Amino acid sequence: MTELLLQRTAGLSAYELVGAEGAPVVLAIGGISATRHVVSGTHDTTPGWWDDIVGDGRAIDTTSVRVLGVDFIDGGRARDGRPASIVTTHDQAAQIVAVLDELEIDQLDAVVGASYGGMVALALAERWPERVRRVIVVSAAHEPHPMSVGLRAVQRRVVQLGIDTGRVAEGMALGRAIAMTTYRTAAEFSERFDVEPTVGERSAEFEVERYLMQSGDKFASRMRAERFLALSLSVDLHHVVPEEVRVPTTIIAAEGDTLAPPSQLEAMCARLPHLDGYHLLPTLYGHDAFLTEPERLGQLLSRALAD
Repeated sequence: MTELLLQRTAGLSAYELVGAEGAPVVLAIGGISATRHVVSGTHDTTPGWWDDIVGDGRAIDTTSVRVLGVDFIDGGRARDGRPASIVTTHDQAAQIVAVLDELEIDQLDAVVGASYGGMVALALAERWPERVRRVIVVSAAHEPHPMSVGLRAVQRRVVQLGIDTGRVAEGMALGRAIAMTTYRTAAEFSERFDVEPTVGERSAEFEVERYLMQSGDKFASRMRAERFLALSLSVDLHHVVPEEVRVPTTIIAAEGDTLAPPSQLEAMCARLPHLDGYHLLPTLYGHDAFLTEPERLGQLLSRALAD
């Protein structure tokens, strides 16, 4: 079982550090919903957000490396229920550096970042290249795609409307329901959901609609509105100059990814000065492949980390 070495829950960004004592450290960071609890173990048996990728004998093997997980900062809450301040991916990277200083870790062996975590990994490598030996980025680019910005902007407007009308949970659920349509692909939805509705006297409900709203309700129960707004905006404010990322970098794109299209990641690769490799992950699941394709993604990560 994965053992806890160190944990902090106050002051700096909260973190967990688990794995083989004295081993090299790998930072694992994911989407805006990800937390410091990357992997379950004797220290905390609740599921980690990346249990299928991280752990004893898995792609990121805690018998040979230590794995660091952090909670993203969000800028706090203002009186109107909105974020108190803007937070950028470089702000997240600065907090990670502060955690490394506290833990007396001079250099990470690797940062493996997916989605928003991939953006933060690029920001860390751009501004603090001496603190990371290599980065592996999954489904993230140097800047957001304009279509993705538009989709997230609409989500934030829905959540803000919920705050203004005193229907925060409903706004969060609807915003997340919209987001779910961008995390997956039309091909997957075609396979999963029947288009025949359940028809009532004056309305109808569809199977896909129930799925989206259930996902939205679940998200609303665990994510504060101001935190969502801050991190969603942080995604859209992200900007890194690829030529300034001067550490070895591996890029993994996912087929059908609406939010980080493979074409955008390929264009970024052409500008990276130390590209170790580019891989296109075959998948039905689009952006969420970093969560739903542990076997295929794990093989790519294992090879990248072995180099």
